[in-house]
Amino acid sequence: MAALTNRAVWQDACGVPSVVRDNSLPTNDELGEHEVLIKVHSWAINPCDYMLQDRDMIKYPVILGCDVSGTVEAVVPGSIAASQFQVGDRVFGFTANRGFQDYVVLEDKLMAKIPGDMAYSEAVVLGLCSATSSMLLFGKDYLHLDYPKKDVPKKGKSVLIWGGSSAVGSAAIQLAKGGGYDVIATCSKKNFDYVKGLGAVQVFDYKHPNVTEEIATELDKGACAGIFMAAGLKIGNIAAFNVAAASKQKISFVSSNLIDNIDDVPEGVDVKQPTVEDFKPIPECWFETILATFGEYLPEALANGTYKVAPPPMVVNRRGLEGIQEAIDRMKEDKISPIKLVVERP
Repeated sequence: MAALTNRAVWQDACGVPSVVRDNSLPTNDELGEHEVLIKVHSWAINPCDYMLQDRDMIKYPVILGCDVSGTVEAVVPGSIAASQFQVGDRVFGFTANRGFQDYVVLEDKLMAKIPGDMAYSEAVVLGLCSATSSMLLFGKDYLHLDYPKKDVPKKGKSVLIWGGSSAVGSAAIQLAKGGGYDVIATCSKKNFDYVKGLGAVQVFDYKHPNVTEEIATELDKGACAGIFMAAGLKIGNIAAFNVAAASKQKISFVSSNLIDNIDDVPEGVDVKQPTVEDFKPIPECWFETILATFGEYLPEALANGTYKVAPPPMVVNRRGLEGIQEAIDRMKEDKISPIKLVVERP
């Protein structure tokens, strides 16, 4: 592989803007059996990107960014990755940081081909959120639901997705529905139609004063397989905790957030949440369930329209890496939902 000139968005310290500067890339001989080098065409912005700027959570400097889409630039001939991907393939995927670069190395298990003529800006919104939802919905250490499959029969069990219009919630609704579960979700009234369009059979306004009692009553009409906190601040966390406490069932509860008000959990409610270790590159807990999305269910479901691109992308600019900080700032200020901010290559 000829030497490539590469740049990256670097976060040098907490509380300062990111900067764009050069970064090296592996040579063809240095790519591993499961590694693919892609030339990035689109980057999506996630909450973790501005959190890593504002909160002293990791060791700096670090390259930000998780969600990418683009074309395969290089893969080692005869490698395991080469059995799935070839130079020129249009792909999407994610990496635990290191995504905001002109060229990115992805694990073959954390990426998939873009179906048909789907735009890079659409495919790029899918990676991290579908992977996070998959881990927490289907992982043996979390809700451990049945995997999504084509034409799966209804199970007669419900799953509550709290924060259904969020990026993670949008993925969780569709994946749980794909597993045969009846999805009940919360969101604001303005997003009811959006959430129902993803497959939720019932939607509740999380701001309603009686939401806890109403949802608990609905869940107790049948068997509930679990509650998934996809998004929510402190007040939302407490409301979701109280649903589990008010139910007559013992309901498993998982959260995609690192809950800081864990002391507010009512007695008898067991909350499972990822640890910091679960988001370090690249833990085995990701691979346990991601194969069920990237490797099996998700590509086919996207191709046949069973799985929708959600949340919808909003292209903020086409300035490449120089436009990343602008997009991060906009997400931090606006927190638009249900929208995923995207930056494209010039």
